[in-house]
Amino acid sequence: MRIAIGSDHTGINYKSMIISFLVNQDYYIKDFGFSIYGKKVDYPDFIHPTAESVDKGKMDFGIILCGSGNGAAMTANKYKKIRAALVWNKEVAFLARKHNNANVLSLPARFLESKKEVLEIVEMFLTTDFEGGRHKIRIEKIPIK
Repeated sequence: MRIAIGSDHTGINYKSMIISFLVNQDYYIKDFGFSIYGKKVDYPDFIHPTAESVDKGKMDFGIILCGSGNGAAMTANKYKKIRAALVWNKEVAFLARKHNNANVLSLPARFLESKKEVLEIVEMFLTTDFEGGRHKIRIEKIPIK
């Protein structure tokens, strides 16, 4: 599985940890940045290329991080084929995949308590299959025609 990942300055600690975790599980990772400690940046500069790679089918899923996760999700959701979900626990990660077929996981770096929690969320998101059925019908109603 191919995973794109991008973060602003608030998420770089978690981003590095997520990359190591996924590489150890044989995922292919494309890191769209950011990785310089102590420098502040604008999240869209790193979220756009991450989301675009998923939107164009170059990557299977995306993981994005910013302080609240909201700005990153809003940016990613500008792309037609992206369904970015703001996720703060593994139960929400499960439902984002199972019911919403989310293809981008947006993490709120300032509001996650532990590395263990972050990895549980990532693992839940990447290992949960979309249920389809009534949920597929709902998802098809999301885009503006």
